Amino acid sequence: MIIRVSELDEQGLRIDDVAALAQGLSEPSWRLEAASLEVEAEGSDVFVRGPVAVEVPQICSRCAESFPLRVAIDVDAKLVPRPPQGDSIELGADDLDLDFYSNDQLDLTRIVETETSLALPMKSLCRSDCQGLCPVCGVNRNTVPCACASRPPDPRLAVLRDLATRLSN
Repeated sequence: MIIRVSELDEQGLRIDDVAALAQGLSEPSWRLEAASLEVEAEGSDVFVRGPVAVEVPQICSRCAESFPLRVAIDVDAKLVPRPPQGDSIELGADDLDLDFYSNDQLDLTRIVETETSLALPMKSLCRSDCQGLCPVCGVNRNTVPCACASRPPDPRLAVLRDLATRLSN
């Protein structure tokens, strides 16, 4: 959803149209569930604020099963005009939260995608008590009880086990 910055009035703009925002998502498997964004301009700076909820398909880091992850975030973005390519710009500590728009156009869908991507966990788990895959036979221990014997400890780590025993006494 493209917004022209020069056409924003003093009251700003409120975007509640989930279908219009979802239409431009670059990842078709993402499902935008809710959005209520306020777009306000202060001079050439633009502020985008509001809650967004997106369902994102993920793969569990332990059991490798796919599952939907609901990401609910509060967007709070400040956008400024993109500087000319040849200019050298020094950023301060306050400038690290900035994003840019160019040609008087602001892409709200890109902002939603960026903020959602930043909120995704580094290691997704289908559930907090996921048991993962058996290291011996590879079966998903969440669905099938595994009869494999536990692997014996690596003999190369025996020195560390002995050191831990001596330190605990």
